[in-house]
Amino acid sequence: MPRAKAAKAPAETTLALALGELGGAAIVLDSSLCVTAASPAARELLGDPLAIGTRLAKLLCGESVQRPVAEALASGKPVIASVPRPGASGKDVHLRVVVLPLRSAKELRGFLVQLQLSDSGSADDTVELHGILTRDPAMKRVLAEVRKVARSDVSVLVRGETGSGKELVARAIHLESDRAQGPFRAINCAALPAQLLESELFGHVRGAFTGAVRDAEGHLRLASGGTLFLDEVAEIPLELQAKLLRVVQDRLVLPVGGREAVAVDVRFVAATHRALRQEVEAGRFRADLMYRLRVVPIFLPALRQRPDDVALLSRHFVELRNAAGASRRIERISDAALAALLAYDFPGNVRELQNSIEYAFVMGEGPVLNEADLPPELRGEEAQGSAVNLPAPSRARGQTAEARRILRALERAAGNRERAAKSLGISRVTLWRKLKALGLDAESE
Repeated sequence: MPRAKAAKAPAETTLALALGELGGAAIVLDSSLCVTAASPAARELLGDPLAIGTRLAKLLCGESVQRPVAEALASGKPVIASVPRPGASGKDVHLRVVVLPLRSAKELRGFLVQLQLSDSGSADDTVELHGILTRDPAMKRVLAEVRKVARSDVSVLVRGETGSGKELVARAIHLESDRAQGPFRAINCAALPAQLLESELFGHVRGAFTGAVRDAEGHLRLASGGTLFLDEVAEIPLELQAKLLRVVQDRLVLPVGGREAVAVDVRFVAATHRALRQEVEAGRFRADLMYRLRVVPIFLPALRQRPDDVALLSRHFVELRNAAGASRRIERISDAALAALLAYDFPGNVRELQNSIEYAFVMGEGPVLNEADLPPELRGEEAQGSAVNLPAPSRARGQTAEARRILRALERAAGNRERAAKSLGISRVTLWRKLKALGLDAESE
């Protein structure tokens, strides 16, 4: 037994040093929000020994009523927040805290927490490319790939979830290429039935079908000299895939009802939210076409994997709406609203974030975007069937600071005591005792 204990300390020291090399001031937490390793820089920045087993939520948020970091940890969400800490001069300094959940097979295993003094250049690392803004390292690598692949005419397949910005990436490839002065055409292959999609892609001659009263060139010919973006390419019917393959291979287009092929000079950028290899294995997509379109694959990270970009893009969309002359002008986003934005998963990605800002402009009032302005799902409102009885704000006004803090934690956790306890940095049993001592036990049931 003593030998096992002695062997544990060097391993922890090595992990702490590795954290320091990779992440600067970094801390690893287990699923109970307890410290399992901390780099020397994190210990120095916090001015705390950060013993193994320390509850970080309590250390960072203390007795504050507003606890965005603790609430994100308790709910297993990523978050970026600014936390005040006493500085050496006696004045508070602000730490920028980035919390990233660590998952294995969708199971939450713990968290990586990165710390940085908020005045140490956090606003100067933004990269912008043709309307794509990011501070995220993975997204920066994507933009670097865009610049590289734009130098050649090879076909590119952009893979990403719905709303993640695949068309923006396609446009950036076009604008960075030698074809920038040529046309950029985009077609959503999932939005049209097979016959209409064929006509839209390849064009048709007069009389090819009922209603074809004149010749039409189609997107492939209209994009000649430039770039054609095939969005949701996995949705193209098999019978059209063979015809598209000829265009990709030979750059020859045969219009619907036509007899002579027309030469085109097109650069192809395709996009899909599906894995094309799996579509090939399922018999829904031609392998030869996949290899022609997927010369260079580019994978877009989902917005939930880019926590640094949520605040950046939120402010960007606010600025765009202000510049467009919206009836309401927003000067800033409140801390509570920003915490709600950071805590949400955004299954609709960047498009959903933009829609959420549009919603806030319409539904709220005044120069500050508050949490109440956001859509219900971002505010953490549960479905009617799972609603819980929480104390009304009027009943909490006369309570002590500790009672208000506990009530807010319960409210943010939608009545879930285990999650509320985690955000407060205490056990569920301790929370129950405090509720009973403060006379809040019945109210929170």
